[in-house]
Amino acid sequence: MVDRKEYDVLVIGGGPAGLAAALSASGTGARVGLIEREECLGGILKQCVHDGFGLVRFGQMLSGPEYARRFIDLVEGSDIAVHLETFVHAARRLASAGGGYVLECVSRDEGVFEAYAPALVLATGCRERSDRQVFIHGDRPAGVLTAGLAQHLVNIEGVLPGRRAVILGSGDIGLIMARRLTLEGMEVEGVYELKAEPSGLSRNLQQCLSDFGIPLHLLMTVVEIHGKRRVEAVTAARVDLRGSVIAGSERLVECDTLVLSVGLIPENELALSLGLGLDPSTKGPKVDQGGGAGEGIFVCGNALHVNDLVDYVSESGEAAGRDAAGHALSIGAAGGTAAPGRRVAVKAGPGFLYAVPQFIDLSRPGPAVIYFRVNSTLREGARVSLSAAGETLLGKRYPALRPPEMERLEIDPGRVPEGCDSLWLELERKEADLG
Repeated sequence: MVDRKEYDVLVIGGGPAGLAAALSASGTGARVGLIEREECLGGILKQCVHDGFGLVRFGQMLSGPEYARRFIDLVEGSDIAVHLETFVHAARRLASAGGGYVLECVSRDEGVFEAYAPALVLATGCRERSDRQVFIHGDRPAGVLTAGLAQHLVNIEGVLPGRRAVILGSGDIGLIMARRLTLEGMEVEGVYELKAEPSGLSRNLQQCLSDFGIPLHLLMTVVEIHGKRRVEAVTAARVDLRGSVIAGSERLVECDTLVLSVGLIPENELALSLGLGLDPSTKGPKVDQGGGAGEGIFVCGNALHVNDLVDYVSESGEAAGRDAAGHALSIGAAGGTAAPGRRVAVKAGPGFLYAVPQFIDLSRPGPAVIYFRVNSTLREGARVSLSAAGETLLGKRYPALRPPEMERLEIDPGRVPEGCDSLWLELERKEADLG
């Protein structure tokens, strides 16, 4: 007979989103179980020894472990049941009245067990793209690393991955590792970016590249890896604005390490197994402002969409935990399935990459936060407005907007007109940007 543990809310993932969700749910009086596959809580923050975390939330420059510790201390001082080194093998929804979810778990200390809750929070984070996902030719010798793995080797294992590195991609982890490897004595030949502009935050471009004299090569990429047992060199080439290699522009770059910072993908295999569809723009489920993605399922953090600030990851985790607990406790009070509120769609107009959430539940109390990214840099700024049925509900002017830097708006659901079925996010550019 398999042991079954019962909770009101089950949170999968003990990173910044999962920690915030578990604490938020527990604060309502819900019984919370937190499942983490690693041996300690904190997620990716454990290996992020650089500062820059917590500026929005705490008004302080914290390292990743310092930021995580503020939440871990609260979890350890609560009655949240934490299951470490525990893997979710499968998940299924019960067809009985009230529904709920059963997770089949495997744990080093607890063996095989089942965990049940009427509400499930997916805080599973994201993963890195590999060299094969960006179609780099050549063998797979030692020395080809994702930026996250390089960070783990240096900051956790104390191992220097090589002597001379090329970094492909200008995402934030890649920029941070360019600086970190330089500080540890490696030579970073340069950062190569396929696009016409960098993909990282402005502060990281300055602090990690410019301050250390590390070259940034825009409209360039790595097309081939050389070496059998170990990387010996890579071939870099210029590309046009469509990403096509310009013939004759190839050049050989000697190195023993290739670090890949070529994008992150929300980790949503479990969400797919539970029947949730994904938004092609975010690669995460479609949700309302509390992370509600389906009957009793809530998604938050980088499993929902890739964030550039951990402060926003925690914010979405808190919203998901609060609403998950509200769902579970309302089922218990009513003795059946909670009735859904009326939802209106959030639609992003021209000029946006995406907007999250995709729906606003008008029955939820408090302001709803809408996160968005633009699809091109607007150095002269723009005005972003939210309208419904031809009426502008709110607007905000930004001095500049860049795709890597996510922005947010807050809307009171009570301001949405009766009978409205859609909210439109609209971008009003200055004339200097329209040319």
